[in-house]
This record gives sequence, structure tokens and C-alpha cells, in this order.
Amino acid sequence: MISDECLVECPIDDDEDEVQLAFSAPPPPEFASKAPTPSRDPFGINQHLKVEVSDVLAEPASPHSIDQVWFYSLHGFEKTRVWSYRILSLLLAVPFALLCGVSLGLLACLHVWFVIPLGQLTHTFLPCVRSVWVCAVNVLISPVCTSLALCCSHVAIILSNKDWQPLKADKEGV
Repeated sequence: MISDECLVECPIDDDEDEVQLAFSAPPPPEFASKAPTPSRDPFGINQHLKVEVSDVLAEPASPHSIDQVWFYSLHGFEKTRVWSYRILSLLLAVPFALLCGVSLGLLACLHVWFVIPLGQLTHTFLPCVRSVWVCAVNVLISPVCTSLALCCSHVAIILSNKDWQPLKADKEGV
């Protein structure tokens, strides 16, 4: 049997999350506050994913089209972008979440009902297999891991401000 010393107790208290989720639904547009909403990307991690109309649609400087063309193209672009994201996330996110849930459930079941009992049986009834396994790990896997550790231990990263100077000069000129 496994001693109780290696077991870790992780209490789960989901009550706060459920209360927060219950009150986090946005109000209808007619009751929506004019106050700015908190940023969903405060650190700008997804800045490269933000697409503006001018990034996709452009017009030469000299000939200009009618203002309604730009109004309707902007309106069409924004609605298409928003609804395509919503539809794709609905079509792909739900099945992907179900697939991840099933696969993680299967892995947990296999681990609890197959891997752990097999390990216990091996340690209990087949100590010779355990010694062969330890020997195989020491002969085959340990040298590879040791070699990789030695190779990676000599990697050094040196940071300098030299590379950032032209960027600062460009910003000052603008």
C-alpha cells in the first residue's frame, strides 16, 4: 500500500466561483452602463490578433469613393468579424471542450484503475521486474537525460541595452 505521507489533500471550494459566475452576466444593451468595461487583455498579450478595418481594407489617397461605401463596408466588416468569431467558437469550442473532457476523464480512469494497480502488483509480486526496470532506466534513459542536462547547462543568455537603442531613437523622432 501507499503510505499516507505521499498523499496531498487539495480542498476544492467552488462556491465563490459559482456566485461570481451568477452575477457576471452582462445587462441588456438598453440597461448597459456607459462606464468603461475592464480590459480582457490588460497586459496586451493578444495585441497581434486585433484587426482594424484599415488593416484589411484600404483606398488610394487620390481617388475617393462615396462615404456610404466606407460606412457600409466598415459596418459589414465589423459584423462579419464578430459573427464569424461567434459562430466558429460555437462550432469548434464546444466539441473541443467535450473532447478534452472525455480524454482527461479517460486518462484519469486509466490512471486510477489500471496504472496504479499495475504498479502495486509489480512492486508486490514481481520484484525482479522492478529491478530489471530500474536497471533499464539507469542504462538507457539516465545517460540521455544526463547528456541533455550537460548540454543545456552551458547555455547562457546575455541581455544588453545595445539592441534597444535604435528603437528608442525611432520613437523620439516620431
